[in-house]
Amino acid sequence: MATTPDTTLGDAGEFGLISQLVEIFEGDEHVLVGPGDDAAVLRIRHGHVVVSTDLMVEGRHFRRDWASASDVGHRAAAQNLSDINAMGGTARHLTIGLAAPADLPLEWALDLARGFAEECASVGATVVGGDVTRADQVVIAVTVIGQCTQAPVLRSGARPGDVLALTGRQGWAAGGLAVLGRGFRSPRVLVEAYRRPEPPYAAGRQAAEAGASALIDVSDGLLAEAGHLAEASGVAIDVRASSFAVPEPLQAVGAALGADPMQFILAGGDDHALLATFPPDVAVPEGWQVIGEVLEGSGVTVDGSAYDGATGWTHF
Repeated sequence: MATTPDTTLGDAGEFGLISQLVEIFEGDEHVLVGPGDDAAVLRIRHGHVVVSTDLMVEGRHFRRDWASASDVGHRAAAQNLSDINAMGGTARHLTIGLAAPADLPLEWALDLARGFAEECASVGATVVGGDVTRADQVVIAVTVIGQCTQAPVLRSGARPGDVLALTGRQGWAAGGLAVLGRGFRSPRVLVEAYRRPEPPYAAGRQAAEAGASALIDVSDGLLAEAGHLAEASGVAIDVRASSFAVPEPLQAVGAALGADPMQFILAGGDDHALLATFPPDVAVPEGWQVIGEVLEGSGVTVDGSAYDGATGWTHF
């Protein structure tokens, strides 16, 4: 159909939108049936199938005046691809559901799809289907299907004596969110980190193959995710704040906002770093930084003491 920059979803209609989305999402040799039928059909040859679902709601997880449609697409894909990464797996295929107002510009939806497809392509994953419907605000629902060639690494495998290690940027997206929340757009490096995270996609499988005992994606906050590991494994975890070097952009934001920049690191999410535990006889892989240890007991401490600040994002 012929469109203009003023064309809305209401103008294009459900099937007009779908026909253009299908052109953006390309399949691969594992997709036997892709978008266009009642369900996709995939070929799974060996290993374990791992599946995760996530939601992004306008006004709660993103704002259109803070990020472009392409940025939102990258973020929506990244948070789902990272969940498979956190199992020690590799993402293969995704489905995406889009609910949106009828007056949403068609080009915004297509740019969302393009950003989503670009992020998926960075790990060799493809979109195989989805759904669209009308809603009062933009809601994005994604399901990702991945594969583990070895046993998936769970949250529940940490044991006393293990070391706690981190890989990927941490606190940058939280710093960017704080900046945007005050109406600013700099430091730009932090704003861009919020708009388009850079998860360490190769690190999950790397950790699994090295012998990680537990693994989790840092989506809601470092201390919050450490708490999930501790609870699932029935252990205590102590995080060493001194193991972190606070980067200059976070120092600048902390000074400007009158905030402790360490709070961005300890409680920040959305960078999608990976947090893992490794047994004492396992060499921590290159690129991972030891930031704490696993102990007998329960809960999470910082430098041996209870932490009285925020630990991460809460959904309710």
